[in-house]
Amino acid sequence: MPDIVNTEQAHAWNGPEGAHWARHQDRWNAVNEGFNEPLLDAAGITGRDRVLDLGCGSGQTTRLAALRAPRGHALGLDLSGPMLAEARSSAAREGVANVSFVRGDAQVHPFEAGAFDAAVSRYGVMFYADPLAAFGNIGRALRPGGRLAFVCPADAALNGWVTAMASLRDVLPVGDFGRPGLPGMFSLAAPERIGDVLTAAGFVDLVVEQVQAHGTWGRDAADAADFLLGTGPGRHLLEQADPTARARARGILTDHLRAHEAEDGTVRLLSTSWLVTASRPASTA
Repeated sequence: MPDIVNTEQAHAWNGPEGAHWARHQDRWNAVNEGFNEPLLDAAGITGRDRVLDLGCGSGQTTRLAALRAPRGHALGLDLSGPMLAEARSSAAREGVANVSFVRGDAQVHPFEAGAFDAAVSRYGVMFYADPLAAFGNIGRALRPGGRLAFVCPADAALNGWVTAMASLRDVLPVGDFGRPGLPGMFSLAAPERIGDVLTAAGFVDLVVEQVQAHGTWGRDAADAADFLLGTGPGRHLLEQADPTARARARGILTDHLRAHEAEDGTVRLLSTSWLVTASRPASTA
């Protein structure tokens, strides 16, 4: 069994939330894939690179990284057994051979020192209970001069799915969506927090830039509402409501999302994130 110290997140991502993401991997990719190209471009992945994908989930970014390094290799690391099973299945189905996946905790995983040329993550680095330990361990896994690139959410209010869920405040106990510095989706939403953690972990050449992309959340407003209410935050809110409030919430959310339907009916919401790049010092002397 792998060493796991981030037990709360391991429990979550091997329970209903991990099962939901694994079952709906194509939908989650449709939500987030607008960040794939900016992320992989920022990482500068080429022919023989050895790439580490952190919090790889169902492995779309791992496979894309592997395709950019056809003579190299990409390793996807995640806590979630259900999502990794989907990642392996997708890689086999797509014929991506230079890729592998392992269940592990980035805070303590026994990476070989200097084993990777680049480390990347699409929304996979915000859930560390001890981010300094995680990024320190990741830094040791990179060769001198190795590159780190990741995407993480910026301020919650700049993300369309948050605004959609916030429309339910009159009928459901909608609180905040996480605070900078605490493990969760928005733990790295403050750029100064990113800088503090990466600098303390030994990274240099830090750049934080805002990037935006529209993601597809559903075939139409009703479908998108069902999907949002089926996510972890949505289920948590519905569990605290009676049937009347649940029905009312579904109607309010559907009405809100109709304003975001494209000409073909699909619901497109804007996500605003930080694209972060840094590197391990070229000399570790």
